[in-house]
Amino acid sequence: MTSRRIVSNEKNLLEKDDSNDRTSSASEKSNITPAVPAAVIFKLLGFTAAMVGGPIGMYFLTLNTIFRGNSTWAGATAAFTANLVLIAYVIVAMKEDQSDRLIAEEREKKKR
Repeated sequence: MTSRRIVSNEKNLLEKDDSNDRTSSASEKSNITPAVPAAVIFKLLGFTAAMVGGPIGMYFLTLNTIFRGNSTWAGATAAFTANLVLIAYVIVAMKEDQSDRLIAEEREKKKR
């Protein structure tokens, strides 16, 4: 089976992109601000570290000190710790969302 070469006068996607780049003016400034604020990224990294380090640390901390080798109870404590970190993250995210909404409402009141 042979393949046919389709000859077309239409431009493909790459050619269309090239033509759009040439028509845009070089004097326009591009928006280079990050889509997510740095505070949100640092908060996410902190909760990520807590989600990794908290349960693992709690498991090994309680394995021989509190539960004397009983890995079932140490694992349950680690699972509980992971749930605490998750609940804390949800609460922080909800409060952050509420504060953003309140700020937007205050701006609307000032505009009136």
